[in-house]
Amino acid sequence: MKNLFTALLFPLLLATGAAQALPIVSLSNAGDVASSVAGATTVDFNSGCGYASCSGDFALVTGNQSGKYAQPLGVNSQYLTVPNPSPTTQSALFTLGSAADYFGIFWGSIDSYNFISFYLGNDLIASFSGSDIVGQFANGNQLSLNSNRYINFDFGSESYDSVKLTSNGFAFESDNHAFKKLVSVTEPTTALLLLLGLVGLTLARRQERISRQ
Repeated sequence: MKNLFTALLFPLLLATGAAQALPIVSLSNAGDVASSVAGATTVDFNSGCGYASCSGDFALVTGNQSGKYAQPLGVNSQYLTVPNPSPTTQSALFTLGSAADYFGIFWGSIDSYNFISFYLGNDLIASFSGSDIVGQFANGNQLSLNSNRYINFDFGSESYDSVKLTSNGFAFESDNHAFKKLVSVTEPTTALLLLLGLVGLTLARRQERISRQ
């Protein structure tokens, strides 16, 4: 178990260090196929793409097609595969429509040639290969819990607004993507600021009268 933990932790440290320690990457318990993060929105692909926009080289599939894609271990419904069985760019881009600070993905039969990248606008925030995530277990094993894992990316105070999945071979299979959008804090309105100013002025005048007495 210690060797397994070391094998998983070392590449994560390298990857997060290269990305200025953002995001923090963690693996859910073996066998988990969905996010447990409170407030996260899950995209299960059962009714289509589910993002604000989806573009590029991908397909929504079920089951297996030899040499093209394999159903992630523990998933029994429609899922996402990149690239499309008739590949073009080998990458697909999924945009959220607003900024988020968390992303989760059930990554099936993780391969070393699978890549996940996060962007904020046109700026690359972080990028990871399958090897960065699970080290030696990025071997495409379709029946091992070591290479079929739910992966969490926590951006802390930073954010992203789109995710690119790339695979230089068949294939990058995934399901149950999850993201948690940033909660916007409404700035004080002009009326509120005026009210606070009046209250402050009133208190100041009252204090001045007391001082004179």
